[in-house]
Amino acid sequence: MKKLFTLYISGLILLTSCDSGSDPTPTPQPDIDEPGMATLKLPENNKECEQGEISGNSAMVEFSWEEASETESYDLKITNLDNQTTSVKTALTATFTDVSLGRGHPYSWQVISRNSGSITNSSNTWKFYLAGDGESNFAPFPVNALSPTPGATVTPDNGEVSISWEASQDPDGEAVTYTLFADKVDATQEPPANWKNITSTSVNVSVEANTVYYWRVVTSDGSNTSTSSIYTFKTTN
Repeated sequence: MKKLFTLYISGLILLTSCDSGSDPTPTPQPDIDEPGMATLKLPENNKECEQGEISGNSAMVEFSWEEASETESYDLKITNLDNQTTSVKTALTATFTDVSLGRGHPYSWQVISRNSGSITNSSNTWKFYLAGDGESNFAPFPVNALSPTPGATVTPDNGEVSISWEASQDPDGEAVTYTLFADKVDATQEPPANWKNITSTSVNVSVEANTVYYWRVVTSDGSNTSTSSIYTFKTTN
């Protein structure tokens, strides 16, 4: 009898041990649709921006966009294109907000749509100019790099690399020209004459192998200029 009781207890222990090691059935997670892309409304793209309340060198700017599908909140990203500083307003539940910005600068802006899922969706990027006191003619927007992509390593074609950039827009609607600075030092060395005041948005540049190059573009409307960021690329052997 004692032997049977011992076997019974051993069996219970074995069953309990096996049961404790089993994984619980996972709770199914609901499918969450990807948030839609917001459509921007104000400030208008490539235009001078209408100012709200002015305080010294700053002014209130109204931002608005259309509601995006499957979206619970928005982030508003604003970049000063003169100094490349970026500010972000997060967790916006409305499709509009006011932001105080420094006057006399070009800006870009973008809206990021979010919900409880891990995926976000970004709107197009628009640019606008916030005028300062006494300005009647505005500088063109600085250009963005197209090729080579910033920081890329590229293989020259017959000893040349094609540098290209997005066409710039001028808030006044004036025609613009470009001057390319590209060198092995700092993108400030004097460029050759055929890189100055051109209307093309690309230039073939002679390069050396296994070398880092720096480049930037100065855009002019004949009265004012803007300067892009400094970009780099490295050539292969």
